[in-house]
Amino acid sequence: MSIRHWPGAERPREKLLERGAHALSDAELVALLLGSGTRGRTAVELARSLIADFGSLRGLLNAEAQRCLAQAGIGPARYAILKAAVELARRHFREALRFGPTLAAPEATRTFLLAQLRDRPYEVFCCLYLDNRHRLIAFEELFRGTIDRAGVHPREVLRQTLLHNAAAVIFAHNHPLCCVAGVTTGSGAARFGLGWSR
Repeated sequence: MSIRHWPGAERPREKLLERGAHALSDAELVALLLGSGTRGRTAVELARSLIADFGSLRGLLNAEAQRCLAQAGIGPARYAILKAAVELARRHFREALRFGPTLAAPEATRTFLLAQLRDRPYEVFCCLYLDNRHRLIAFEELFRGTIDRAGVHPREVLRQTLLHNAAAVIFAHNHPLCCVAGVTTGSGAARFGLGWSR
């Protein structure tokens, strides 16, 4: 049965408008992004199937293009919409930090970095440039490496820090092998290579 024949309170779009996005299941949210189903399957059924095939919502949203595009019901347009939704969420989180609470505590920084770096399949070295009240001026990926290393050039780090006129800078890098293999390297701060400098 097509979604348009469902009772109004059960349709994802109407449910979102009436009760808010938090009231929708993962499959219903993905269905809204997909827009429609495929022959014989509603958008919600397609979304449920995709989430199951990839093991989780996160697995679906972080899938590589080749694997995602091999799924029935996902073409380039839908893949682009899913990737755009993930990037919008990251940017929304980053923008909130520019005008919101400061990054004066390691836990706030860890939360931010988890959102930015957790699903990168390669190692990166990043800088968070802060003003004198520890609000985020900019977040930049300065160096990208391979799965187990990234070369860092201190001269470039210093140049970018001065360019942003930052009062403080936080250095960070990820460990993709730890996240993929489930290997831990200590606390969250150590795992994400947090370095505090003023």
